[in-house]
Amino acid sequence: MYCVKPQPLQQLLRFSGSPLDQPPPLPPRRSVRWTSPRAAVIANFHLPMLSSEVKNRTNVDDIKSLRLITAVKTPYLPDGRIDIEAYDSLVNMQIKNGVEGVIVGGTTGEGQLMTWDEHIMLIAHTVNCFGGAIKVIGNTGSNSTREAIHATEQGFIVGMHAALHINPYYGKTSSEGVLSHFNSVLSMGPTIIYNVPSRTGQDICPSVIYSVASNPNMAGVKECVGNDRIKQYTDDGIIAWSGNDNECHDARWGYGATGVISVISNLVPGLMRQLMLEGKNPSLNSKLMPLIEWLFSEPNPIGLNTALAQLGIVRPVFRLPYMPVPFAKRLEFVMMVNEIGRENFVGDQDVRVLNDEDFIVLGRY
Repeated sequence: MYCVKPQPLQQLLRFSGSPLDQPPPLPPRRSVRWTSPRAAVIANFHLPMLSSEVKNRTNVDDIKSLRLITAVKTPYLPDGRIDIEAYDSLVNMQIKNGVEGVIVGGTTGEGQLMTWDEHIMLIAHTVNCFGGAIKVIGNTGSNSTREAIHATEQGFIVGMHAALHINPYYGKTSSEGVLSHFNSVLSMGPTIIYNVPSRTGQDICPSVIYSVASNPNMAGVKECVGNDRIKQYTDDGIIAWSGNDNECHDARWGYGATGVISVISNLVPGLMRQLMLEGKNPSLNSKLMPLIEWLFSEPNPIGLNTALAQLGIVRPVFRLPYMPVPFAKRLEFVMMVNEIGRENFVGDQDVRVLNDEDFIVLGRY
């Protein structure tokens, strides 16, 4: 004998076509214009630096007043490790000749070839040894916002006075993305924004700079587009440094730039101090122009690395993909040193021409 399971009343009514089975009526349709959803930018939830003493060690105005900043070279040992002894000697030469700040691990310092451990170590070492005599600006920028946040936080924790930040390169983003990228790091401390489209493939448009200009940690812009852009900013009260050695004299004395973030000052810091601090000097500017042209005849820092090796300041060790300049260019450099005067260059060894076999070029380091 089979038992029949009782059915719920609503199920029985469904089969009978009862009104209880009918769905509720839909609301009247309205004509609504569709709009694209706007992406939400999530606030940073990284742990803030809790020590106000660390965060407030440097006032942003101390950075804004710097007139001569050297993008300092990173030297290497024959096994590819950073040569701290040679690095210290080079930084000491900058201080002795009146340089006011150094960029650590920038393009010139080959931060792009460093691990982040090397990068933060070198920033910390520079602060520890020289932070009382010169402003230490760590290049903690990255095309990854996550990396830029993490490195900048570490940089300020170890005591750097300011951060240098580039816009995301290669994997480029929109102007809104660039703005959000910078806003993600500006909260941590004094910041210089670096605009160099020849390397990043993307100009930081003025609207982005104007948007971040009101941030209390915005120190200014290292601008490589040219002096007209610098004047546009300085006329509106935004601090700008020339990022081009061949334009920095006119930028400083004719377009309102505060100074220069320089490569050539690795070699002739005393002369660059004269050019930036002692008034217009077109004669000195013209005297340095052939050296500047030589220095950038190959992508930076190839010329600088070769020059410092021939001056005996660093070992002739290159991390690939950089290679020394050709032999003919090395000869040219020796002639330029003799023409400008060896006493105007860093170090005290005689300048010499290095042969190809004198260089060590490393693919693994």
